Amino acid sequence: MTAIYIGTSGYSYRDWLGHFYPPGLAAKDMLPYYAREFNFTEINSTYYALPRPQNLEQMARKVPEGFIFTVKAYRTLTHERGDSLYGDGRQLRQALQPLIDRGRLGAVLLQFPFSFRNNQANREHLTRLKELLPDVPLVVEFRHNSWVNDAVWDFLQRHELAYTCVDEPGLPGLVGPVVRCTAAVAYVRFHGRNAERWWRHDEAYERYDYLYNEAELKGWLPGIAYLAGQAERVFVAFNNHYHSQAVTNARMLKELLAGA
Repeated sequence: MTAIYIGTSGYSYRDWLGHFYPPGLAAKDMLPYYAREFNFTEINSTYYALPRPQNLEQMARKVPEGFIFTVKAYRTLTHERGDSLYGDGRQLRQALQPLIDRGRLGAVLLQFPFSFRNNQANREHLTRLKELLPDVPLVVEFRHNSWVNDAVWDFLQRHELAYTCVDEPGLPGLVGPVVRCTAAVAYVRFHGRNAERWWRHDEAYERYDYLYNEAELKGWLPGIAYLAGQAERVFVAFNNHYHSQAVTNARMLKELLAGA
């Protein structure tokens, strides 16, 4: 039976204190508290700074058996793409080893910006990343809808790259709620539907300030069921993290799946 992991994109947020975490809970105690309820989380800090093996080892020691991490790729692999690509890729792979050794690594998330369009140079970049990280599951999140076509599904399957299904505002140019399984891992990310703040915001969190209602989440049940029938593991991450709305919706989806 396919395992479905439901969690949030990141867990260490100060604005969750008093909402999800008890007031005054120390940052070092957030992960064990989070792992009492959820069986997976995305590590997003790895986008901003390359992790060290000992840091990921320490995180793995704080969670119970069966807890899984996915790791967001460092920004030079997806956004900046300078001369440090190979060195940073090797360093990221080295840092992942403690999670791999403990069976805690679910995937590495390659989230690309809207400016990353479907062209030959960018497809070649994806194959380079696969060569850099050949032995870890890679999931690719596109923002631009030029990637939504049959040739791309074939390309991703051929290179064992998992497509990230996304829920986000229905704005021109975005990929939309397309459900596809292109690898052994399936992935879904809920960003919220805050269309007004998606492109126009002062702070990054404003883009993800959204609380899904039950009907909106129910609309995803057939898609998640399809992915569970195709993949070995399904990860569902809520990125609408402002004031722990992600926690609220992750709980709702867990209840809906249990009922289904």
